[in-house]
Amino acid sequence: MTAQLQSFPNGGLAVVFGASGGIGHAVQTALVKSGQFEQALGLSRAAGDFDLTDEASIAGAADRIVEIGLPLRLVVVATGLLHDDTMQPEKSWRHLDADNLARSFAINATGPALLAKHLLPLLPRHGKAVFAAISAKVGSIGDNHLGGWYGYRAAKAALNQLLHTAAIELRRNRPEAICVSMHPGTVATTLSAPFGNNAYTPVPPEAAADRLLGVIERLRPIESGQLLDHTGLPLPW
Repeated sequence: MTAQLQSFPNGGLAVVFGASGGIGHAVQTALVKSGQFEQALGLSRAAGDFDLTDEASIAGAADRIVEIGLPLRLVVVATGLLHDDTMQPEKSWRHLDADNLARSFAINATGPALLAKHLLPLLPRHGKAVFAAISAKVGSIGDNHLGGWYGYRAAKAALNQLLHTAAIELRRNRPEAICVSMHPGTVATTLSAPFGNNAYTPVPPEAAADRLLGVIERLRPIESGQLLDHTGLPLPW
């Protein structure tokens, strides 16, 4: 099923950051199929389009968006770091490492916040526009009953607070614009693959993209600043 995004004004520009990842690629593909936007641009670190740890590259990506000359109606930030060859989620405080914590915050919180810094001012002052960043349910402090994953949990909690604060500022001069963080559920991607949970069956990235875009389609300004799950329900902070 292709997501319909008819709550947005016709035309305009949609941009996906992290378009080389499983969710990001699926979101961009769905945006193109929707036909609601004049252009659906996919940007990725792999293609050299931006680097979340380099604000100058983020500013450069924003300049590229301005040069396209279309109203920026939708931004989806589908970036994130849970693990790689040198870093794994912490099972205990014994595994806490300053460099790994700093790296998690740089990718999962600071980088998306800098994207908001440069892109929220580009959203139109009238008509629906959305800035949505992929967060995680494990970033909810109120929902944390299992512990572990210190750095990822803390960085996603920081992201939620940063975007909640940005949403307050955004509504002052763009009352129809919306800024949210979103939990995509358990998705069959390289990020979640090593951490399977029998309680949750991973969905394909295409299905995750459709349900995330379905939530975005239904978003109203009153929901700006919230952390939402893939059904559109708010999650506790």
